[in-house]
Amino acid sequence: MSLIALRRIIVSALLAAAFFPTSPQSAAAPQLGETATAPAITKVEPPNWWVGLTPDLMVLLSGHRLEATKVACNLPDVVVEHTEATQGGDYLFVWVKFGPRLRSGTIVCHLTTLTGDVSFELPVSNREPTAQRFHGLSSDDVLYLIMPDRFANADPTNDEPAEFPGSHDRTKPRSWHGGDLRGIREHIDYLKDLGVTALWLTPVVKNAAEQDYHGYGAVDLYAVDPHLGTLDDYKQLASALRQQRMKLFFDAVPNHVGPRHPWVAKPPLPDWFHGTAQNHLDTSARFKNSFYGESNSTGVSNDPFEALADPHATPAMRRNITDGWFFGVLPDLNTENPVVAKYLLQNSIWWVEATGLDGFRVDTFPYVSRVFWERWHAGLRRIYPNITTIGEVFHPDPTVTSFFVGGRKEWDGADTGLSTVFDFPLYFTIRDVLLRGAPAGRIANVLRQDGLYPHPDWLVPFFANHDVPRISSEAGSSPEKLLCAFALVLALRGIPQLYYGDEIAMPGGGDPDNRRDFPGGWPGDPQNAFTEEGRTPEQQKIFSAVQNLLQLRRHHPALRVGKLFHVFSDDESYAFVRQTDDERLLVVFNNGAKPRSLTISEANTPLAKAMRTTTLYGDAIAQSTGIELKITSPAQSVSIFSID
Repeated sequence: MSLIALRRIIVSALLAAAFFPTSPQSAAAPQLGETATAPAITKVEPPNWWVGLTPDLMVLLSGHRLEATKVACNLPDVVVEHTEATQGGDYLFVWVKFGPRLRSGTIVCHLTTLTGDVSFELPVSNREPTAQRFHGLSSDDVLYLIMPDRFANADPTNDEPAEFPGSHDRTKPRSWHGGDLRGIREHIDYLKDLGVTALWLTPVVKNAAEQDYHGYGAVDLYAVDPHLGTLDDYKQLASALRQQRMKLFFDAVPNHVGPRHPWVAKPPLPDWFHGTAQNHLDTSARFKNSFYGESNSTGVSNDPFEALADPHATPAMRRNITDGWFFGVLPDLNTENPVVAKYLLQNSIWWVEATGLDGFRVDTFPYVSRVFWERWHAGLRRIYPNITTIGEVFHPDPTVTSFFVGGRKEWDGADTGLSTVFDFPLYFTIRDVLLRGAPAGRIANVLRQDGLYPHPDWLVPFFANHDVPRISSEAGSSPEKLLCAFALVLALRGIPQLYYGDEIAMPGGGDPDNRRDFPGGWPGDPQNAFTEEGRTPEQQKIFSAVQNLLQLRRHHPALRVGKLFHVFSDDESYAFVRQTDDERLLVVFNNGAKPRSLTISEANTPLAKAMRTTTLYGDAIAQSTGIELKITSPAQSVSIFSID
C-alpha cells in the first residue's frame, strides 16, 4: 500500500468497519447434533503440509472447548511436542515434530478434553519437482503489476459469492468488478506478446468488506478470495505461467490483517496484535518532517522512515511506525511474538510450496520489525534459496530505502535478508522531471547513490503502480512523456516493473480512479484493447513502442546487465551508456520542449573509438567524429543507439 496522504483517507473510508463485526469465518456456534459443551474444530491452519519440507510444524486450531488434556496422532513419525489452549478453548496451538520416515498420507490427531473428544486431519504429501519452480527474478525479467479484480472477468459465476451479497457493482469504483484469476490466465498470450516475463498480483487472499477488492483487508491468510476464484485457479495460473517460462509473485502483507478478521474480536493470544481494537497506536509519527530539516512542501507524503534508519533516534520516535495500526485502521500484527512470527513464516512457506511461487512483493516493509524480517528470510531461504523478495519502502531518499535492503548488517545488528526494494527515489525523480520541471540531472543524482545498495542491479525501477495516479492523467503529461517514462525505466539498471494498462495509456487519477477495468476484459465491453484491432490508433502507438522497447531489452544484453555510465547531464537532458564486454548502447533523453543538439566528448568514456552509430529506438540522429559524438534529439524523447 502507498503511504501518500490520499491513501490515508481512502483506506480509512474503505475499512471503517466496526472493530467487532461478524465474519463468515468467525468461530461458529456448535454444529447440529453437538452439545453446547462438546469440543469442536472449525478451522485448521495450515490446512495441509509436505513431507520433508520442515522438521516441525505449529498447527493453529480454531473452534470451541479445545482445552485438550491430551493430543495424540496416528502416525509414529508425528510427535506432539506440546500444546497451548487459549481464549477459553476457542484456539489450540499444537506443536508437532516430524520423524525421518514420514510418508505422504493423512495425519489424524485425536484431542481429549474434559468435555469430550474431537479429531482433526492434516494431509501431508510429497513435494513436486522443483526444477521449474522457485526461480526468483533476474535482470532478464520485467515485472507486470495486475490488480486481479480489474483486469479480466472470465468466470461471471464468482462475481458475487453467496457469502458476500451486494459486493459486485462495476458502476461503483470501490466495489468488486468481477476480474478473476481465470481472466488473467486466459490473457497470458497478451502478456507474452507484450514482452513481460513475471506477474505481481495484488493480494489474492480472502477479504471481507464490499470495498476490499484491493486485497489488503485479509480475513483468511490460507484462502483465495472467492471473488477471484479458488486455490486451484491460482495453481492453474501459476502452472500456465511456468509453461510460458513466466514467473509469479505473491503480494505478502505480514504487517497487518483486515479489521474484519476474526482475530480482531478474539485474538489467539493476548499479544497477537500491537494493542487492541479499543486501544492502539496509529502509524502517524509523533514528530514533523522539520525534525530532519525537511520541507513539508515537497509534494511527497510519506511516513518518516528516517527514524528507523537513524541510529540516534529514540524508541519513541520509531514506535508508531512499527507498532501502530496502519492509518489507525488495519490491525498491526505483533511480529515480535515468536508464535505470530512462526505462523507468518509457515503461511509464506505454504503459499510458495502450494503454488510454486518465484517470490514475494512485501507490502509496508518498514512497518515490521527488522529482526522479524531477518528470521523470516532465513526461514524461507533454508528451503528456497533462490526466491526473490521485493520490499515496498515508499520514500524518496536512497539513504532511507537502502537501509532496508538485505546483504549486510546495519547499525541495529540486523540483516533483513530482503533481496531488493522498489526504486521509489527514481520513481519520484522521473515524475518530477517529466511532469514538474525538475532538472533532468536529478536522474544522475539518484543513480549516483547506487553505491548504497549491495546489488543496485537488483533494484526495481518503475514509474507507476496501483497507489498513485496514472501518469497519463497527471497535470502536464502527454503521450510523449509517457513514452519517455517507459524508455527510461526499461533502459536504466535494474529489474523494471510496469503497471497494467499503462501500455495503452489508460487514464486514471487518484485511487480508485487509477484502478479502472482493462477495456475488453469483460463480456460486452465496447472496446477490446487486448487485441490490436480493438485498440485506438493512439493506444496502438503506445503499445507498439512499449513492445519494441521490451524486445530491445530482450535482444540486447547491455540493456539488462550492462554497466551504466553517465556521459552527459544537465537541466534538460541526460545521456548514459549501458556496456558489456560485447556491446555498447547509448541512451539519450531530452526533456526539453524543443529539439536539441548535444556534443559529447568521447575521450575517457565508453564512447571512445566509436566508429559508427546505429539507431535502435527513437528519432534522434547521432554521428561520431572519432573525437566527439554529435547528437540531434527531438523534443521530449528518448533514443537508443548501438555504438560500434
